[in-house]
Amino acid sequence: MERPRPLLTFFSFFFFFLLPCLSCPEYQKQALLQFKSSILAITSSLNYSDQLPAWNSSSNCCGWIEVECRGIPRVVNSLYLTNLFSGLSPQPQVESTILAPLFHIRSLETLYISGTNIQGEIPGVGLANLSYLVLLDMSVNNFKGSIPPQLFRLPYLRELYLDGNTLNGKLFPDDEETEKYVLSSTSKLRVLSLSDNKFSEGMLLSILCLKGLEFLDLSQNDLSMEIPTEIGNYLPNISTLALDNNRLTGGIPSSMRRLSKLKLLYLHNNLLTGEIPSWLFDFRGLKDLYVGGNRLIWNNSVTVEIAPNPGLRRLSLKSCGLVGEIPKWISKQTGLRFLDLSKNNLRGELPEWFAEMRFEGLILSDNEFTGSLSPRLFSEFGPTVLALSRNNFSGELPKNIGFATLLWVLTLKENNFSGPIPQSLVQCLALQLLDLSRNRFSGHFPVFNPDRRLAYIDFSFNDFSGEVPTTFPVGTTFLALGGNKLSGGLPFNLTNLSNLKRLELQDNNLTGELPNFISRISTLQVLNLRNNSFQDSIPQSIFNLSSLRILDVSNNNLIGEIPQESRSLVGMIETPNLPSSIIETGYLAYSVEWFELEPQALLEFGDLIVNWKKSKQGISTDKLDIYTLLDLSNNQLSGQIPTSLGALKALKLLNISGNKLSGKIPTSFGDLENIETLDLSHNKLSGSIPPTLTKLQQLTILDVSNNELMGPIPDGGQMGTMVLDPNYFANNSGLCGIQIRVPCPKEQPTPPVKIEVDNHKEPWLLWESVWIGYPIGLLLAIIIMLGIGYFTLSPPSNH
Repeated sequence: MERPRPLLTFFSFFFFFLLPCLSCPEYQKQALLQFKSSILAITSSLNYSDQLPAWNSSSNCCGWIEVECRGIPRVVNSLYLTNLFSGLSPQPQVESTILAPLFHIRSLETLYISGTNIQGEIPGVGLANLSYLVLLDMSVNNFKGSIPPQLFRLPYLRELYLDGNTLNGKLFPDDEETEKYVLSSTSKLRVLSLSDNKFSEGMLLSILCLKGLEFLDLSQNDLSMEIPTEIGNYLPNISTLALDNNRLTGGIPSSMRRLSKLKLLYLHNNLLTGEIPSWLFDFRGLKDLYVGGNRLIWNNSVTVEIAPNPGLRRLSLKSCGLVGEIPKWISKQTGLRFLDLSKNNLRGELPEWFAEMRFEGLILSDNEFTGSLSPRLFSEFGPTVLALSRNNFSGELPKNIGFATLLWVLTLKENNFSGPIPQSLVQCLALQLLDLSRNRFSGHFPVFNPDRRLAYIDFSFNDFSGEVPTTFPVGTTFLALGGNKLSGGLPFNLTNLSNLKRLELQDNNLTGELPNFISRISTLQVLNLRNNSFQDSIPQSIFNLSSLRILDVSNNNLIGEIPQESRSLVGMIETPNLPSSIIETGYLAYSVEWFELEPQALLEFGDLIVNWKKSKQGISTDKLDIYTLLDLSNNQLSGQIPTSLGALKALKLLNISGNKLSGKIPTSFGDLENIETLDLSHNKLSGSIPPTLTKLQQLTILDVSNNELMGPIPDGGQMGTMVLDPNYFANNSGLCGIQIRVPCPKEQPTPPVKIEVDNHKEPWLLWESVWIGYPIGLLLAIIIMLGIGYFTLSPPSNH
């Protein structure tokens, strides 16, 4: 009898019994493939790159990157389905029903479905099927409504992330069963992250029953209330409490002293009042304390009571009423790595011990500090972020500034620094944002390596001279050199800055033509060349920059006609759906511990100064995406106004005043549906003001003064409701209307139609009428008189 073959037996067992156990169940694979099919159906008409290429019916779903399995037999326990539509702009709107197939995978313990633009209400009934869920992340979507109570009845749920939606309401609305379940202390929920939603005070009050919470983030909501007085009694286990960026009022309740496990406390950017309690520094485990940006006041007399806390690593006391020199007790916080003391009344020079603290982030802007910067501040372990704007610092920058190789952000705006910029600055390999504007720097510009990461450069309003430099990294997106003494023309090497979005060269001594090669910088969104001495005409190529949203070439010596074709200025035609920021983010996080909340420090970017509504105003960088401007004023442009300008429907300001333009105002200007300021003054325009301007619902300023216009000013629509300054219509040849209290002439009656007579027959006709008409008329008169008894014959006398 033949002996059994062990190897054959093993392979048979492997293929028929063990191998199926290592594959995910077929019904779970089909559920995942159905989910993918729904994704592809939504994006079928879009240029979509499949984010789930490995998902197919012939492979084991446990081997897919976005899927994790556990156990034998294998079942799906984790899904990582984040940012499924990355790269698409705008992203498609996705209904929450797309999640339905996933609710059949009841073995799920972890579900990430963030950043997928899902809208509608959170499907509580479906999620209730996932009774083994431990972690649920549905952040950065478009969910609305309230949080379904079913989520709080999932028996194993520990972490719930719903940040970045439009949720509102409170917990357990009209659901007594869920509320009893939570109050029974059987809920295992430890992390609840709800930042950047629309929650109001009801949410915070209802959360207090979640006594097991260790992490609570309600930042960036609509909380308008006082912090609950007994908050310290209801959340005994809380270690991270984030209530920042709301509208909280009142003081910091004393019950918070009982939060003995507190490590991270974020109360900044609210409306809190009163004194900052010194006991906040008594928490031994405290790492982050952010109370700045409120109306809180620091009591300078209690500073001696602040004991050293080596665990404290981040501290924000922005706008907290600190006066005098930097408090000495800060020097005892030896573990401090981030410090924000901006917007106080601190003065004097930076103390020597300050340079020894080895800060990673240091924000001292908006104070009254004086003196020069110590070279010891820029060591190998120097700061990552150094913000000293709007102080009274002076002197030259230390020559060893380049030793701070970790420096990422350096803002020294509005001080009294002078002298050259040290060439060693180019050694700061990590530098991304450099703002040295509004000082007295001079000399040569640093020569940066083209491959550096530096994106934001602001050297405006200093004392630099010479030609426009081009020695900047090719990745530069913001370059501001205005307000200096630069001369010459625009260099061709500017075209090397292939990512440039904002170029500001205003208020210099630049000359020559506006070159055609500017059109090669196709990424330009803002081009400001105001107040220079550029000559010749505006090249048509500039009007081919499809991304351009702000163009200011006012106060130059430009001649010729306005380019006839402007339909390529897509950025001035289409209102942007999404922000198009110069720097992708204005926030910097200071943490390498990814599992903790990362506090954020808002950095200020330079405003764009424009002639807005008849005065110079600054537009903040974070709002530039909603402003579209075209300013060609105060040049010597001539010819007629192109009708194509009326196609620039996204324009908020159009200023072509102070030129030599002639002809009529185009009726197409009635299509400028977003226009707020329209300035056509000081030209040679003739004709009437077109009635189509009454369609402009956003118009607040219309200036047509000092032209040759005539006729009635249109009335009706916005023209009849906005406040009109009579000076905006002055010095024209014949304008009239109720807006300027000049009555228009009444409409004249239609004159009678004249019968033309042949001049050669006129005498004969006149005499013929006399000879024939006279006897006929006399005879008729006698007959009438006899008929009425006018003549009576007397009877003969009887003598």
